[in-house]
Amino acid sequence: MAGTEGGRGAGPLLLGVRHHGPGSARAVRAALAAARPRVVLIEGPPEADALIPLAADEGMRPPVALLAHAVDEPGRSAFWPLAEFSPEWVAIRWALEHEVPARFIDLPATHTLAWGKDDEADAEGELTGEEQPPDPTAETPTAETPSSESPSAPDPSDPDIDLRVDPLAVLAEAAGYDDPERWWEDVVEHRGVGERDAFAPFTALEEAMGALRETYGVGGRDRDLVREAYMRLQVRAAQREFEDDVAVVCGAWHVPALRQKASVAADRALLKGLPKVKADLTWVPWTHRRLSRASGYGAGIDSPGWYGHLFSAPDRPVERWMTKVAGLFREEDRIVSPAHVIEAVRLAETLAVMRGRPLPGLGETTDAVRAVMCEGSDVPLSLVRDRLVVGDVLGEVPPGAPAVPLQRDLDRSQRKLRIKPEALERELELDLRKEIDAGRSTLLHRLRLLRIEWGEPAASRGSTGTFRETWRLRWEPELAVRVAEAGVWGTTVPAAATAKAEADAVGAESLADVTALAEHCLLAELPDALPVVMKVLADRAALDTDVGHLAQALPALVRSLRYGDVRGTDTGALTEVAAGLAERVFVGLPPACAALDGDAAEEMRRHVDAVHGAVGLLGDAGGSGPGSGHGDLRVRWRAVLRTLSARDTVPGVIRGRAVRLLLDEGELGADEAARLMGLVLSPGTPPADAAAWIEGFVGGGGGLLLVHDERLLGLVDEWLTRVPAEAFTDVLPLLRRTFSSYEPGVRRTLGELVRRGPGKQTGTTTAVAGIPGFGAEPDAGRADAVVPVLRLLLGLDDDELVGVAG
Repeated sequence: MAGTEGGRGAGPLLLGVRHHGPGSARAVRAALAAARPRVVLIEGPPEADALIPLAADEGMRPPVALLAHAVDEPGRSAFWPLAEFSPEWVAIRWALEHEVPARFIDLPATHTLAWGKDDEADAEGELTGEEQPPDPTAETPTAETPSSESPSAPDPSDPDIDLRVDPLAVLAEAAGYDDPERWWEDVVEHRGVGERDAFAPFTALEEAMGALRETYGVGGRDRDLVREAYMRLQVRAAQREFEDDVAVVCGAWHVPALRQKASVAADRALLKGLPKVKADLTWVPWTHRRLSRASGYGAGIDSPGWYGHLFSAPDRPVERWMTKVAGLFREEDRIVSPAHVIEAVRLAETLAVMRGRPLPGLGETTDAVRAVMCEGSDVPLSLVRDRLVVGDVLGEVPPGAPAVPLQRDLDRSQRKLRIKPEALERELELDLRKEIDAGRSTLLHRLRLLRIEWGEPAASRGSTGTFRETWRLRWEPELAVRVAEAGVWGTTVPAAATAKAEADAVGAESLADVTALAEHCLLAELPDALPVVMKVLADRAALDTDVGHLAQALPALVRSLRYGDVRGTDTGALTEVAAGLAERVFVGLPPACAALDGDAAEEMRRHVDAVHGAVGLLGDAGGSGPGSGHGDLRVRWRAVLRTLSARDTVPGVIRGRAVRLLLDEGELGADEAARLMGLVLSPGTPPADAAAWIEGFVGGGGGLLLVHDERLLGLVDEWLTRVPAEAFTDVLPLLRRTFSSYEPGVRRTLGELVRRGPGKQTGTTTAVAGIPGFGAEPDAGRADAVVPVLRLLLGLDDDELVGVAG
């Protein structure tokens, strides 16, 4: 090996690194260039050796990750994330560029995944990403160095050790630093690669790690002994083949263990009897945002965007960073000039000098940006943190990477529908009348059935029509695991979604679950699944006698009928089932509403509201839609509401809501509603029951009813003044809950009406007979006040506006 001079000794070249450390990455590149090894060994699962050549593909763009999952249980998985500034990625690319063999030498994934079966409770592992699968961070070759051994959870394998050693924190404390990250930046990231001795950084780090291992042993990581035994065996095998022309890139914590002398027999003894599972591996895209997470599928670094900048900037990193920040602010329409950039750079450099740092770090640049570009505010600074310090970079994997058939079908669908996965959350507006948008909606609904939560439905801002959909999209790396899990249901998205829907229907626990599933099948356009779902739905509906369950199931079923118009789906069978459910609700609802306590009455009131809306859709008499032929359902439902409003055994909140619904439907006149309210609010009615009736009648947006019918407001006001003092504290929570749900403007108007007294008109607003609350004549002065606004909105001059008004 051309590198035995300087700090390089005999034996394999051991390059201890900090995973995802740009300083380590630069040092690895320089050391490999100086040593020119004949083989490069890298910490990682050896089953991925066949995937290494893909790193040279033009379609491979980090951040990416190696994904390993158990063949028989795809949900049991582990990730090894790699960024552009990861030392392992740099080593792989150097080997490929120089046609040098590259091999992974860590414990095989077949063992680490099996380990995870025994201690799933420890899935949230440490930043080293190696020890506790199935937590992907517990296996990654990307977080293990001084910083990677960050504060972590107790080792489940050793109950006597409560906490694991954080090498970086120990070294920082010994150097007089209270922040391990700041110490690492000062001693590694802010120093250039040694021009005279490229191996000096690794020699110093090995000495430090050796001292720590002597003091702390394995530092609470007993499984490291097994992993290091396997790595030593692989290093020996490479030495037999390539002599000492071997370079090893691994976490700095492991270097002393790889350097120590141990017998082959002792190492093999540690590996004997390890559990196994059959595993598959592939490359998957990763994101900077996931690299910034210490648990779950992250890698535990706080600032991947900043690290990427340090690694890629050829020179003047602070000046280039400030330029990026200024560009971001200008994209967001903030006023930032070149003078701001110059002053921010000067301030960052001054802060570094004052704090005794060799160069400005992330802390200094952040403080400078806050002071100069953000005027001391943390609000715009959060944008820098989100978009630059962390970032939304999503890696790419070439089409030739191994993948389950379902993943390949999903990739084809994404390309066909021109809907690309992105790490940045975005909203997608769909018009279902367009073929491509309808296809996108179908795909997203099918993926939701498969528990692949790429998109989440959101409220449409522009339209409430059924032909409009809004989705909030964001691709997360762990969705690759969900795709692998869903692969057991089929090889294509439609086939897998159909099989999953059928299985969910058979295993559904409630009638409402089945009706919701029927709705999802229609949205996802799964006609082959509907027969099974409908059979289960009919069977469950026939056997379920709980009116609450039936009322809960009906709305979702009726909503499903609307999709026939836009999507061309035959919903005839659904219509019949929905009508049958509605009939059973009509019969069972009055008895079910008797003798309920407060909580049960409130829940039943919500069911009444839901059924009312469902009947309105289902029983639209005279239409040609899915509700045709069931118009008399509305008539029978109104009869049920009259029954509920008149029965004294029905709780007041339900009776009040029944009267309100009849009033809204035009089946009850305002005078009759006022008479019923007067009866309920008479002195003979217990105050608690009267307050519940009021909550049912004017709750849920009924404030405008009181604003425009002051007779009703007067009745409430008069009743409230008669409530005895001892009962007032009991009814106050009900009334407060009712009136606090109103919009602020409604509450203000009601307060003004009560202050002057309901029915006492002032000024120009005199009551019109039959229309309480309205003036006798239009108020010309108030009408003229809106003319200038209308002129601006319509873009008209005075003459044109007069013509329009005429």
